[in-house]
Amino acid sequence: MDASSFDFIIVGAGSAGCILADRLSESGDFRVLLLEAGDADDSFWIRMPLGFAKLFYHPRYNWRYHTTPQAELANQRVYTPRGKVLGGSGSINAMIYVRGQRRDFDDWAAQGNAGWSYDDVLPWFKRIESHPLGDTEWHSSGGKIRVTRDAVHPICENFFRACDELGFPRNDDFNGARFEGAGVYDINTRDGQRDSSCAAYLRQAMKRPNLVVETGALVERVLFDGNRTAVGVSVLIRGHRHEFRVNREVILSAGAVETPRLLQCSGVGDATLLQQHQIPVVHDAPAVGRNLQDHLCASYYFEATRPTVNDEVRTWPQQAAAMLKYLLRREGIFATTVKAGGFFRTSEAEPHPNMQLYFNPLSYVLPESGGMPKVEPYSGYTMFFAPCRPTSRGSVQLSSPDIHVPPRIDPNYLSTEHDQAEAIAGSKLIRRLAATAGLLEVTRAEVRPAETVTDDASMLQFFREQSGSIYHLCGSCAMGSDTRTSVVNSELQVHGIARLRIVDASIFPNITSGNINAPTMMVAERAAQLFLTHQGTTESRGAARVADVQA
Repeated sequence: MDASSFDFIIVGAGSAGCILADRLSESGDFRVLLLEAGDADDSFWIRMPLGFAKLFYHPRYNWRYHTTPQAELANQRVYTPRGKVLGGSGSINAMIYVRGQRRDFDDWAAQGNAGWSYDDVLPWFKRIESHPLGDTEWHSSGGKIRVTRDAVHPICENFFRACDELGFPRNDDFNGARFEGAGVYDINTRDGQRDSSCAAYLRQAMKRPNLVVETGALVERVLFDGNRTAVGVSVLIRGHRHEFRVNREVILSAGAVETPRLLQCSGVGDATLLQQHQIPVVHDAPAVGRNLQDHLCASYYFEATRPTVNDEVRTWPQQAAAMLKYLLRREGIFATTVKAGGFFRTSEAEPHPNMQLYFNPLSYVLPESGGMPKVEPYSGYTMFFAPCRPTSRGSVQLSSPDIHVPPRIDPNYLSTEHDQAEAIAGSKLIRRLAATAGLLEVTRAEVRPAETVTDDASMLQFFREQSGSIYHLCGSCAMGSDTRTSVVNSELQVHGIARLRIVDASIFPNITSGNINAPTMMVAERAAQLFLTHQGTTESRGAARVADVQA
């Protein structure tokens, strides 16, 4: 392989990296190298939607990180799955497809990031998807990611009735004109299989001669010349060290944990931290690894008076029958994921939806030893909530110059009064819903936390002890104009470094309201066009791409 022949080197084949590899190689004008530390996404469990539960602790496809002990969460070391496979975390997630609300992106633009308001990014969201609503003001039928909506379990209708009773609006499209309300989540599946960016973008692109994809490739550091210009990367491929040179740009798409850690190992980060680890300082960039954000959630379990999905998959014969149905027709419980829920304001004083809810017609636990979920021995359902815009900010730091040593992940969860108040408000919302006629009709009892949670203090304590990440880590290399508080500019170029950009969830200035996979893919689509324009592609090709997006 001629290392000097690569125009772009992309580090990380996650939700963003797969899209970049496709878009940057599709013209045939550029040689592109995509480096992924994990394996190919050829597992049956990756392709089967409900297989995400099997992947939750899977050592082959998951980095299985933990945070540092969290002082405000009863000193828990919170489990933090990260994808270690082509497709990244988008190959092991629950596939809920949510863009976020308008103000999330308007806030990005307000922080000095021209071109990233909601109106600016909407065309790029549309470019991603092939949506069942077709070509509308809000959607497109021509994108590569198939978005689907499935029928919900009958007990979900009781959840919707409960929302009606409390005056919450119905919403048939969280990614449309209105964000607030109760409804059915879009999911990114195609014909009963996960439709990740790897499946939808990269798989076909890998047939191109100008794209080289290397799995099992752990990047140790970015290489620089004496003028703070990125010139390549040093990589361990199955234990052997290689150096690849770049003609145009190195792009980091390794995610909110690995991208800042890789920058720090490469000498770009807080100088004091780098000197502690005896890493030569290429560029003192104190914001690298800071501003880490995530969504926390807590679950309430209920026993139902009517059959739920528990009754369909409790026994081995039932599970075998459901699996056979999936294998033969790509239908049934194994072909889907969490469907019902919504976005709500917990009080009239809230100007925007501040709480995301999930309603799952299944009650189960995931064994820490791995394997499929353990279904509760009763007809059950679960409601869980996650505050949309937490204000706690944490950090990612290398713990050793050795890239094999896990980084120090400290989200600093629940460290603000705002977030503590939101934890209480979310629990109160669950209890209000549970007390409606719509849900009382189908509920025998609240199984847990039940009588252990009765007031504000016990609600907060329950959240401290029982909440967990829903794996939306972002913001650790934030986009912005202030070099003291951000890492990249609005064109995703690393401040103070030439020919180095970042394209993944680490560039989010603030976390979006809801699941972050769709916004991460949007960032990649928009970034690819920024790169192609910057690299001087032909006017006709550039104009055609812009016309496609705006159509």
